[in-house]
Amino acid sequence: MGCMNVRSPTLYIPHGGGPCFFMDPPPGAPHLWDRMGDYLRNLATDLPERPKVLLVVSAHWETPGPTLNVAADPGMFYDYYGFPEHTYRLQYPAPGAPNLVPRVQALMADAGFDVDLDGARDYDHGVFIPLMLAFPEADVPILQLSLRQDLDPAAHLAIGRALAPLRNEGVLIIGSGMSFHNLRTLLGPQGDAQSEVFDAWLTQAATAGDPAQRDLALSQWKQAPHAREAHPREEHLLPLMIAAGAAGTDLGRRTYSDHLGGKAVSAYRFG
Repeated sequence: MGCMNVRSPTLYIPHGGGPCFFMDPPPGAPHLWDRMGDYLRNLATDLPERPKVLLVVSAHWETPGPTLNVAADPGMFYDYYGFPEHTYRLQYPAPGAPNLVPRVQALMADAGFDVDLDGARDYDHGVFIPLMLAFPEADVPILQLSLRQDLDPAAHLAIGRALAPLRNEGVLIIGSGMSFHNLRTLLGPQGDAQSEVFDAWLTQAATAGDPAQRDLALSQWKQAPHAREAHPREEHLLPLMIAAGAAGTDLGRRTYSDHLGGKAVSAYRFG
């Protein structure tokens, strides 16, 4: 690609709960998703240039090894349950990005990672729900990369580091998850204080002034206070590791902070 490209940042964004932005909010919480929706709608306005491709890592795709969705025109995978019927007709016809696959394979191979290919994968809601707000025209090609089923934070940081050169090639790397993801306690008072403590730790780690210290802290996230109360299972946190790894020496900052049912939720940008 041309040498005039500006380096893209990397992002860790929240994708909400199911198709939350496209349905009525829960009774008693009419504004539950408002601030998150506003954050996602404004996501593209703060970028240094329009991305040529979005490389997206969603909490909702895990495979034994890192896998790329190589479909040219992925369909919709409505991987949520019990929501209004109209939310199963949402469409996001963004094209795939198979042309980027050889480049990603080469970068990953250089870092010692074998990459599997999947030509039948559709966009899960960790991809299409936030991007319907952030890039509503659905005209930016998407290459989705899976999480590894072992959920090893150090490995995902290393995968992010391998992908970092893409940032100079017009590729916006997005990790899509939730910085708090304990559905058992989300909408009740239990765990509110603990979520604040974990969120403060996570923000300190993600925005550390020393990138090496940041990566070390994130790799040891299970030692954070109330880590397992925030993430009984960490698939919604691991996309942050990809974004932070791809940041290289660029520092992180918190770009969104809110409370959902009393639980602290944050988003981060690197570079």
